[in-house]
Amino acid sequence: MLLSSGEIILGSNVENASYGLSMCAERVAVFKAVSMGKTRFKAIAVVSRKRNPVYPCGACRQVLREFNPAIKIITAGKNRKPLMTSLKKLLPKSFGPEDLSK
Repeated sequence: MLLSSGEIILGSNVENASYGLSMCAERVAVFKAVSMGKTRFKAIAVVSRKRNPVYPCGACRQVLREFNPAIKIITAGKNRKPLMTSLKKLLPKSFGPEDLSK
């Protein structure tokens, strides 16, 4: 996770035998940053050992949306050029905390 300050926060998948209790690297990085009082996210990189790039899951997309609906997402697979997109493209017509008071 790249913060607006230029600082980088790392995350990794935390697997569990009960799949529902596992945690994606993206959310680990977000929660780690938030626990440090840092909430201004500029970009996130998602890298996989698999051949093709992987993208944040729906839960991760929604968590990222809470902090920056326009966050840049860089994704790469094994031996492939990185691809860049935005959360707005991956999560169109999203909702956030500002929508809860309407």
